[in-house]
Amino acid sequence: MPEPYRTARALEPYRDSTPAQTLAAEGYAVVFPNYRGSTGRGVEFSKLGQNDYADEEFNDLVDAKRHLVDTGLVDADRVGITGGSYGGYASMWAASAQTEEFAAAVAFVGISNQVSKFGTGDIPWEMYHVHSRVWPWDDWLWMLQRSPVYHAGKTRTPLLLLHGDKDPRVHPGQSLEMYRSVKLRTDTPVRLVFYPGEGHGNRNTAAQYDYTLRLKRWMDHYLKGPGGEPPPYELDHAARLAALDEN
Repeated sequence: MPEPYRTARALEPYRDSTPAQTLAAEGYAVVFPNYRGSTGRGVEFSKLGQNDYADEEFNDLVDAKRHLVDTGLVDADRVGITGGSYGGYASMWAASAQTEEFAAAVAFVGISNQVSKFGTGDIPWEMYHVHSRVWPWDDWLWMLQRSPVYHAGKTRTPLLLLHGDKDPRVHPGQSLEMYRSVKLRTDTPVRLVFYPGEGHGNRNTAAQYDYTLRLKRWMDHYLKGPGGEPPPYELDHAARLAALDEN
């Protein structure tokens, strides 16, 4: 494929609004990594991420990217990452702690602060039993160090944050914390978009469509386009519809 389109993304499946097929049709190499701690390879594999937030599990994402670069499938400087929920956590982590590896990131309903996540989400017991195996008060610093906000000052990856403002699972304040931390500590492009009335994943068609357009535009701008300052905030739906009518 042409050089500008030799692009790979680590994409966490988010069932109600995954634009993977659209992006693949436009020349992106779309990668769904089954990193340790995820499902599909047995119970033992699914437990490898326990009590090890954002360490080896997310290093697997970097290993996957480097492997694809070594095979010649992708351009090392044109790799983006996106995901929702825990995949949003991975995307924020990639943009901060692993920022040298990724040229663009889009985090949807993601986790930025493992300490405040326990106090604001509706699944603290699941977080404990499935992921952390410790409570924040058992080791405050460890929990903070495994949080993207802790590494926000390193962020050089342009970051788009998207979140429903009624999310009970991952409080929208998680995206706000990351936005403020990156904004205050760096000059890196960062944008935050809240979806009114949406919870942990967009359910309304208009919100799903908006999410997909914003994700694609962010990736196009920083992986295939000019980069630099973010693309315009507004989405000109009227112009798009007029162009479709003309065609």
